Amino acid sequence: MWLMSTLRGALGEPVAASEVAVLFDMDGLLIDSEPLWLESEAAVMARLGAGWTSADQAQLLGGSLQRTVRYLLSKAARPASPADVAEWLMAGVTERVREQGVPIRPGARELLAEVAAAGLPRALVTSSERGFMDVVLERTGLRFDATVCANDVSQTKPAPEPYLLAAKLLGVEPGHCFALEDSPNGVASAQAAGCQVFAVPSLLPIEPAPGRTVVGSLLDLTATPAGVAVR
Repeated sequence: MWLMSTLRGALGEPVAASEVAVLFDMDGLLIDSEPLWLESEAAVMARLGAGWTSADQAQLLGGSLQRTVRYLLSKAARPASPADVAEWLMAGVTERVREQGVPIRPGARELLAEVAAAGLPRALVTSSERGFMDVVLERTGLRFDATVCANDVSQTKPAPEPYLLAAKLLGVEPGHCFALEDSPNGVASAQAAGCQVFAVPSLLPIEPAPGRTVVGSLLDLTATPAGVAVR
């Protein structure tokens, strides 16, 4: 038996399938990129004369490049410009993905295929920069009807702008969108936009709450013409 999260209109009637969309985060949800980010951040911090731990990385989960750079510089023992630090970090992680590829999270390809088979439009909504996003899409072969990255918005997650823009690009009301996220910042962004949220926690815990469902893996989810469901 499925525990179905079906979106309903203002009068309680089921929303037509053509009015429903699915919005996916990228890092930590669809791809296991966090180890690559950890390597790249540690390499930057080595240039800045300081150490770096997984606890530091967890502080930055789902945040913007600007926030990451500020945090890196706050721990630095040697001076550097924010522009240089941003360039070192993005060049390092992008090159790692280009050379090594990046693992797909369990259930990601299967769920994307189900979403496509159900006829639902889908968007990628990431706080990463466009250059990194493009390399990930090239190396993984993942495809979306629309993409939103850090370069497309004035405020990244946890602000609602990325999810509001994704819904607009797909021509679907935010309240009729299912958003899939792995981080507290991403969940906050999607919920602030008014989306129905499924959380698949990665590095940080996320508690169930009204408007969001927490599952252990994308393998726990499926898609139908009515939207996303828990198996």
